[in-house]
Amino acid sequence: MAAKDRDRFSTATRLRVLGEQTAARVYRSQTKRQARRSRLTGRAALLALVLCTLIVALAYPMRQYVSQRADIADLEREKAEATRRVEQLRDLKARWQDDAYAEQQIRERLHYVMPGETGFIVIDPDAVKKARADLGAADRPWYSNVWDGVDKSDASDQ
Repeated sequence: MAAKDRDRFSTATRLRVLGEQTAARVYRSQTKRQARRSRLTGRAALLALVLCTLIVALAYPMRQYVSQRADIADLEREKAEATRRVEQLRDLKARWQDDAYAEQQIRERLHYVMPGETGFIVIDPDAVKKARADLGAADRPWYSNVWDGVDKSDASDQ
């Protein structure tokens, strides 16, 4: 036993025990660091930063692209409408080149009659009454307004 006690106090034994304790501390600290350590590494953080920068850098041009595509679609629609309107006007111009069509339109719109014909215009009495009722003070002759004023003042006296 004396050899065992002597061995316990020897420098080699003490260094070995000290080394084991230090190794145990290092192992414990490494396991704690690994447990605490986040999964986000420096490379992953750099990659995320580059991706965010690309998204921010491309957001405005993409918005402009979509906006311009919408403008192009609107202009194409307007062009199609203008083309359709041009075709209608060409058809109308071709019709006006025909003398029979021009004569028909002149008779209808301007109430012209050919020599020897008698022209008649039929007036709907209900439409005339309605038109007179719709006239405001500014649309009627001045003497109608004066007479209406006299009638209204006379009616208020009674």
